[in-house]
Amino acid sequence: MISRHLFSGALAVLLASTGLALLPAHAAQTELRLGAAAADVGNLDPHFASSTSDRTQVAWIFGALVRFAPGSTDPATIEPDLAESWQASDDKLVWTFKLRHGVQWQHDYGEVTAEDVVFSLKKAADPKRSAFASDYTAFKSVEAVDPYTVKITLSSQVPSMLGLLTNYSGGFIICKKAYEERGDDFTRNPVGFGPFQFESMEPGVAVHYTAHQGYFRGKPKIEKITYRLLNAAAARDLAFTAGEIDVEAGTADQRWLQRVKAAPGVKIDIFDPSELAVLHLNRTQKPFDDIKVRQAVAHAVNAAEIAQFRGADFTRVAKSVIPSNNLGLNPDPGLLSYDVEKAKALLAEAGYPDGITIKMISSQMPSYATTDQILQAQLAKAGIKLDLQPVEHATWHQMIRKDLSPLVDYSAARFPVADIYLTQFYDSKSAMGQPAQVTNFSHCSVADKQIEAARTEVDPEKQIALWQEAQKLIVADVCGVPITETAQVWARTDKLDWGFELKGSMSLGPLLTEQTHFVD
Repeated sequence: MISRHLFSGALAVLLASTGLALLPAHAAQTELRLGAAAADVGNLDPHFASSTSDRTQVAWIFGALVRFAPGSTDPATIEPDLAESWQASDDKLVWTFKLRHGVQWQHDYGEVTAEDVVFSLKKAADPKRSAFASDYTAFKSVEAVDPYTVKITLSSQVPSMLGLLTNYSGGFIICKKAYEERGDDFTRNPVGFGPFQFESMEPGVAVHYTAHQGYFRGKPKIEKITYRLLNAAAARDLAFTAGEIDVEAGTADQRWLQRVKAAPGVKIDIFDPSELAVLHLNRTQKPFDDIKVRQAVAHAVNAAEIAQFRGADFTRVAKSVIPSNNLGLNPDPGLLSYDVEKAKALLAEAGYPDGITIKMISSQMPSYATTDQILQAQLAKAGIKLDLQPVEHATWHQMIRKDLSPLVDYSAARFPVADIYLTQFYDSKSAMGQPAQVTNFSHCSVADKQIEAARTEVDPEKQIALWQEAQKLIVADVCGVPITETAQVWARTDKLDWGFELKGSMSLGPLLTEQTHFVD
């Protein structure tokens, strides 16, 4: 009788001699392919990443002192990341963070230390090296007490200290050595300590990532990520349907949602934060230096129609000039109602009885392009002709920051405390052309006093009252016309498991962690 071991060995030799081999057991997929609504990469320095696509990617690369629990945008879920513990003085002006030992940078740049944290937060607070510097004006000093201890001293209390230190915007920690070595190349060749590391880029085609083998929470289950740049919605849909990508950025359109939901083997993720779309009017440029013209635009915009077109599953009419999930929202700030005849009358009073033509630079990103085309049709009814000039999304970002468009349709979500949104979009220090410019495209200045006072107000009720007063003033001056709030929407194969319940992501796209994986 031939033994089982001898038989197995003989079979293996036979298969080898005939050019065949024993088939291995089926292994789960380890390469993740995503289709992004972007034509190219803008900036992967997290302190400058502002587009949805760039924000999505930097959240995979970088970490912070603390982080939102994966799948959440609720500040109550903020938990340790690089910092394993922290404490604050009784007056909340001095914060001390103890760092984890042994956290490694990607690409063999060594251990993350307090020196990197100090460098990163000082960079985040520098208007020349960060788009979010205004968030950190209360940071008096950031010091490395020892290699694993960081002390931050504030000049005044801030509305949400931990919020400024999360895995979001200026809170990301970057590798000091890599930044100094790579210089300008860091924007497209970054180094962080997150679960996935940047490998290479094909401009206008794809960005490639690999698992960070030394990630302190454990080796990621996904080994490779291909982030394809598919700006055209039709191209993403075709790639997804053909199985060329596993995940695609969705389109804020009800017809798209119903079509994709009906396909077999597909899951839809609709998650926070909802991005607030506001039509910003540059008050320093004609004809919008006349409040009657600004009021005419506000009366001509039918936000309900736009929300209905996009779809109730993920879109609602905006309530104010800040997102409705923000602490400090004024739910009734005095928004002007939709009234075409009133809009025409105001234009006539302003000296434009035959209407006006306005040049508007428009992003080619589908969600923006659709809204702008609807706005074009709506405003035309009131005699306001929009001369839309579409450009690629990254280029659009650059152009609107140079005041090249008197109208700017901009969608954004920020940390959900009113101070952040009010400061970035309506504080005069954040206006285009100012040293601390962020996203104040309207050059609004009417609520500076209230915004600044609220920032240091220690009484929570008084602080909220100041934020609500600021919103009334901004609405009354028509610095911007709130339109809709639209949640994030992505489609994925049902074989992909994020590793957590995706209810929210401050990066505006799916957060990928060491737990993300495919199921058989």
